[in-house]
Order: sequence, then structure tokens, then C-alpha cells
Amino acid sequence: MIVEMQKGAEYRFVLQVLEKIKELGFKYQVNLGEERTVVAILGANTNYLDTQIFGVMDYVEEVKKISKPYKLASRDFKKEDTVVKIGDIEIGSNKVVVMAGPCSVESKEQILASAFAVKKAGGTVLRGGAFKPRTSPFAFQGLGEEGLKLLALAKKEIGLLIATEVMAPEDVSLVAEYADIIQIGTRNMQNYKLLEAVGKCGKTIILKRGMSATIEEWLCASDYILKEQNNGEGVILCERGIRTFETATRSTLDISAVPVVKRVSHLPIIIDPSHAAGDFRYVSSLAKAGIAGGADGLLIEIHPNPKKALSDGAQSLTFSDFSKLMEELKSIASAVGRNI
Repeated sequence: MIVEMQKGAEYRFVLQVLEKIKELGFKYQVNLGEERTVVAILGANTNYLDTQIFGVMDYVEEVKKISKPYKLASRDFKKEDTVVKIGDIEIGSNKVVVMAGPCSVESKEQILASAFAVKKAGGTVLRGGAFKPRTSPFAFQGLGEEGLKLLALAKKEIGLLIATEVMAPEDVSLVAEYADIIQIGTRNMQNYKLLEAVGKCGKTIILKRGMSATIEEWLCASDYILKEQNNGEGVILCERGIRTFETATRSTLDISAVPVVKRVSHLPIIIDPSHAAGDFRYVSSLAKAGIAGGADGLLIEIHPNPKKALSDGAQSLTFSDFSKLMEELKSIASAVGRNI
């Protein structure tokens, strides 16, 4: 249920609504919008509440029930686009943000070289895995905390923000010590205990779409994070390809997810062309398609020597190919009224 306050309503009238919600035994989240305040009433039985309980209160404009299973990610809760701000970087604004780096942190030399390549080409965030979920239990699983320390060193030396994945609730506090952005991978999109844990850590979260998840399931998963955040504005959605019958690529990049999400949700959305393609030869085309389709950013894998990468070398761009792609993306962004 959503309680929309009248334009210009003083916050003391909002507090009266919040007190009534608590009195009824429900939780809430407040969106202090640009023009008016909206309160989301959270709980399993809100549909049984009489809207008039709140409709008769002072300075309440409208009370409505949300039919969608996701609430906080919905445009009903927040009509204007959310812009996620981390330092000087904004995700969801007019500037397309590029996050790039190796799939896995392998060594000091590798991560520093990658960070320099990202910065030189115009990227603003260094991505790299310290904890890696792999299909085979015998594949390289990452360097763990040592990998996090190397990412922190790269941040200090090169000056990029850090994005890295977390796999387990017990690791969230450790990863949050080092990362500016915490990634939830496709396999953990519906790991609800993990989603709740990262929602409480105070960091921006990239939530990748599950490889077999619908858009509705994806947005419901985002609500698990959003309900734990005070401002409800710390989630970036990431379309990374879904599993279909097609085998020519690793996954099928669902470009249509971008305009659909933009219509039904206020959250920013980025594209991961590397995991969708599974092949470096297709990454450039998919990246361009993502920007043309309205994505707010890209998550791209690069490596100083992809043939020797310990994970996902086949989909990683060389530094020179990444630099070339960044130049080519400028015209695509410009054509849709944005910049990189």
C-alpha cells in the first residue's frame, strides 16, 4: 500500500502517518520526493488494510494498493528516476558509467595494469572478483581477502571506485570494508538472506538478473535489498543475459529488459555484455546495443592477457580492444542524448 502526501505537506503530518503504520504493526519506507512525500506500507497483509484508515488523515492526497508483488522498486513508490551517487559518480544520470576489469583478481601486476587501462580509456569503476562462484568446484575460486586488498591498492594507486562480488552473508562485512559497490551475481539473485545482509551494509549494490529469472522476479529480489535501506536508493540492476534454447552465445542478452525496467521501475539499469556473450567477439556489439537501448552503464571484462586468464578469458577484451570500444561508444551515447 502507498500513502501519497499532498504537495508541500509538512513532515509532521508524515510522522502522523508513520505512527499510525507502527500502531497497526506494519513497517514502512519513506520516499522524500522532489514534489511530494510517498510512504510505502510494508507487510504480508497490507492488502487487507482499509485505505480510508489513512485517506482521512491530514494532508494525505491519495492511498492506493499496489497490485505488483514488488513495491519499493516500483514507479508507484517513486515516480522520478533514481540516480545512485557514489562520490563524484552518478549512475542513472545523463552520463553512461563504464565499469571494467578482470573477472578475477589474479595478482598485483594484473589488477594494477587493468585499473590503469580502465582509467586511461575513460572508465570510472574497476570491477574484479575476489570471491568467485564457479560452475565447477575445481575451478579457480578467487584470492579471497588478498584479492580485496589488491583491489584496495589499485583504488589507492589509480583512483577508481571498486566493485566486487560477495557470495555469502558472513562475508558481507569484510567485502564492505574494501568495496564501494557490492555485486550480487546471477546465481545469488534469490539468495534472500544474502540480499537482506547487503541491504544493511550501507553500500551500493549491483543486482544481476538471475539467468532464468523473469523481470518481475528480479524486481522482487531488489525489494529484499531496498527494504533494508534507509533511503531505498542504493540498488543498480544489471541485465547479464538469460538462459534460452540458443547456444551460439553463453546467454541471450535481453535488451528489451532495459525499456521494460525503465517503464515499471525507478532503479538504474546497466548491461553486462561480457557474460551475455561469453565470447569477446560479440562484446562490442552488445555493449553498443545496450547503450542504444537506454542502459545507464556497462559492466565489461578486460584482461592484460585473456588467453592466460584464470577465469572467463574467452569473453575478456584486451586493453587495446577495450580502448577502441570506449571511443566507439561515444557516438552511440551521443546519438541517444547521453555521454560517456
